Amino acid sequence: MNKKDYFAHETAIIDKDCEIGKNTKIWHFSHIMSDCIIGESCNIGQNVVVSPDVRIGRNVKVQNNVSIYSGVICGDDVFLGPSMVFTNVINPRSGVNRRGQYTKTIVKKGASIGANATIICGNDIGEYALIGAGAVVTKPIKPYALVVGNPAKQIGWVGEFGHRLKFNKDNIAVCPESKQQYILKLNNVERIK
Repeated sequence: MNKKDYFAHETAIIDKDCEIGKNTKIWHFSHIMSDCIIGESCNIGQNVVVSPDVRIGRNVKVQNNVSIYSGVICGDDVFLGPSMVFTNVINPRSGVNRRGQYTKTIVKKGASIGANATIICGNDIGEYALIGAGAVVTKPIKPYALVVGNPAKQIGWVGEFGHRLKFNKDNIAVCPESKQQYILKLNNVERIK
């Protein structure tokens, strides 16, 4: 770990044996625990905890007050909104030690999770999915899915730039910003152009 390659605020705590990528910024009162890997060009906001063995890809934005617990893997370009929550044990009990029984959750490339959302462990989030603020995710989320509510329900699809997709009679949608094209087939979305 070469401290010259990344920035850490003086109040941040960084344990031994962490791997932190070049140009990453770690802000006030955050705790980066042992054996985690944080990719290049990430932004770790204030009061964030990254637990042991967590894997965070490149260009991930972690907003304030987020705890990323052991068992969580975030791909490149993921956005974790303020105060969103991951869990890592299905049936936690204070009097029962379940260390080493953590359930893995994968947040795939480009996905965004809104403020105060809760992700129940074991429910992977597909590429470029958008989880609305306050949603409670209790099942796996498809790539490009737009989900909201408690429990989270899919209400549509979004493109890679985060805009809601509107499909024509041929099941083709065009992102209004990027002009990327998507196709809906068999209740799944793929980018075609």
